[in-house]
Amino acid sequence: MTTAASVDQPEPDSAPPAGAPLALRSPVDEPARSDGFVRGLSEAIGGPLGDYASRAGRTTFGGQRFWSVGRIVLAMICLTLSLHWVQKYPCNDGAWADLKQYKYMCYTDVLALYYAERLSDGAVPYRDHPVEYPVVTGAFMGVIGLGVHALGQDNPDLNQGQLFYNLNALALGALGVATAGLLLSVRKRRPWDVALFALSPALFLSATVNWDLLAIAFAAAGFVLWAKRYPAWAGVMIGLGASAKLWPALLAFPLLALCVRAGKLKEFGIAMGAGAAAIAAVNVPVALLWRDNWMRFIDLNRERPIDWGTLWYIGDHFPRGGDQYGLEPFQWLGRNIPVLNTLTWVLIGASMVAIGALILTAPRRPRLAQVAFLAVAAFLIFNKVWSQQFVLWLIPLIVLARPRWGAFLAWSFAEVAYFVAFYGQLMGASGKTVFPEWVFVLAATLRLGTVILLVVLVVREIRYPELDVVRQSYADDPDGGVLDEAPDRRDVKATSAAPEPVPA
Repeated sequence: MTTAASVDQPEPDSAPPAGAPLALRSPVDEPARSDGFVRGLSEAIGGPLGDYASRAGRTTFGGQRFWSVGRIVLAMICLTLSLHWVQKYPCNDGAWADLKQYKYMCYTDVLALYYAERLSDGAVPYRDHPVEYPVVTGAFMGVIGLGVHALGQDNPDLNQGQLFYNLNALALGALGVATAGLLLSVRKRRPWDVALFALSPALFLSATVNWDLLAIAFAAAGFVLWAKRYPAWAGVMIGLGASAKLWPALLAFPLLALCVRAGKLKEFGIAMGAGAAAIAAVNVPVALLWRDNWMRFIDLNRERPIDWGTLWYIGDHFPRGGDQYGLEPFQWLGRNIPVLNTLTWVLIGASMVAIGALILTAPRRPRLAQVAFLAVAAFLIFNKVWSQQFVLWLIPLIVLARPRWGAFLAWSFAEVAYFVAFYGQLMGASGKTVFPEWVFVLAATLRLGTVILLVVLVVREIRYPELDVVRQSYADDPDGGVLDEAPDRRDVKATSAAPEPVPA
């Protein structure tokens, strides 16, 4: 029987014959064998590795393999993030003349907000200026920004905006690499899955458009700590993530339903209590000292109109032919933002209830990553704001929920198409039309459709758990922590309700 320790051992030089029990096979999944899409691509170089192929890899003087799968994946994400910095390079000097930031698709909020949030003037976030982001993100930008401003005071020739962006890119890149490392720590039998994150085209395009990698790193740390059975520390990390960007708080809803089904409400309570304490610890002092400036994030989200690329934008600008755009119900909602706000939260709330019902009625208790992905995807589908960098939220979740290359690449293609169309739309809004409105609407619809496709595929694997590739490598839920291999209350109820056999 495979022990927990054997999972961390190097792969054997040869694999057991096909058809051997799972416990006797190589502990590391090989995508060219397990993933039909990758297997098809591998035919171009001779097909999957054979049963007797050497898997020893390059060695050091000590005889230990250096280029393990984990190190290869970490090298991949370092390459992706380096190329991302190169892609953003034309904009990092802040000289955005003649719409250069849109022509080269290199715009980043990080540089723009150094000036818009008055960090360039030495303003302390929240104290001196309202910030449009939650407290942890405001603190992150403030620590770097105020340091850059102090340097600029003594060096008048210093390009402060450029230095601010580059320091943020370095810090966010480190958080991206840390996130990959955290994902690897809960996928020791499937490390190649994390290559989906490391090589993601959406990560390449959007890594430093905003500060979202900060919340992602906190959420990933929370996932790992929950998997390692530290619910209090997991709650702290999720709470800090929710204080950087709101979305990690959504993870509480599916986790509650999972804990109800597993009878682990005590652990859920510990995690939620610690999370609430973390949120209070970083928010309450700022809210008490500078309430109006702290409220800017809440007020902005309440007042914002329909954002580009959302479901509501698609309806509001749907092509009707004859250069006519927009469906009346959506246009009415666009004119009545308070009603739209209520509708979006009703739909998001209904989605959380539906996910809870799915968790409680599924034939087998779903994995945490599966339902976490569904919760965040539902939020994006129905929310009135879907900024281009929000794609980063979904990447690590889909990697853990459904690590299959085919659908992932289809979604990535849609995100790249949307990214290009979005910058064309920005050019048009600035007075230089690149293409008609319907092109952007089509790209937004393609992105929305592929996210919905991923949702359908994840739901299908919850309803038919034998299709879940992660369960082919793990007995239950590698991210589940106290949920992993815990008794399933639905199974217990079904067993207790069964009639006892009649003695012969």
